[in-house]
Amino acid sequence: MRLELNDDKRALRIALIYGLVCHGIFALAGLAMLVGLFFGMSLGFGNVAWPWAFLTNALLLLQFPLGHSFLLSDRGRPLLEKLAPKPHGKTLSTTVYATIASIQLLLLFTLWTPSGIILWRAEGVTFGLITLAYLTSWALLTKASFDAGPEVQSGALGWMSLARGKKVVFPDMPETGLFKYVRQPIYVSFALVLWTVPVWTPDQLVLASAYTAYCLLAPRLKERRFTKIYKDRFRAYQARVPYWIPRLPPKAPASQSRSEH
Repeated sequence: MRLELNDDKRALRIALIYGLVCHGIFALAGLAMLVGLFFGMSLGFGNVAWPWAFLTNALLLLQFPLGHSFLLSDRGRPLLEKLAPKPHGKTLSTTVYATIASIQLLLLFTLWTPSGIILWRAEGVTFGLITLAYLTSWALLTKASFDAGPEVQSGALGWMSLARGKKVVFPDMPETGLFKYVRQPIYVSFALVLWTVPVWTPDQLVLASAYTAYCLLAPRLKERRFTKIYKDRFRAYQARVPYWIPRLPPKAPASQSRSEH
């Protein structure tokens, strides 16, 4: 199948540059997060003297959720459009958003100043089991991201739309895959990643606690946006699917169980 590309060579070059930058930083941020969390935030390159490190670490911790939420707000979204050449700001806004989010994560996991205190380190069989749980949590996070629309989550939607000379078309409201069991599988999976690490430090404990709280609260804002967009359809989905914890299937009545044997 022939790939249709934008006849506007300038627009095509801009799209490819934004795509390469976005996915390059996305990959670096993912690797930094994978390694940083696995070692309990004990490998950061930050070298700020204590007690000033408390302040810099707190700023690194807060800049991601605050920036992430602001850029999705009515006041933040126009800023995304200004960070791309005219007239392509609206088309590239999702790519710009993913790039900024990746930069924020990269800063967090590379510039963190470790406390140097190890509270607990898994060993032997326990290390193997926790590592398996950690990798499984990452697999769930990847699966949830694909279920939500990988082109949006990775930032590809914007630059690929511009490269093809097409209007940005967002994927439909996710209801399949992991979204059949909980409404916020990305946030649930991310929280699992935070708590299934084999090395525990005060740094990891603070980060896991703070970001788990964010994962519980931030989707409320997302659901308000979805309610405005999808209206009764999303309200029906809310009534049918739990927010964070999957429902257990109902137990069959005892009489029914006996009749089946």
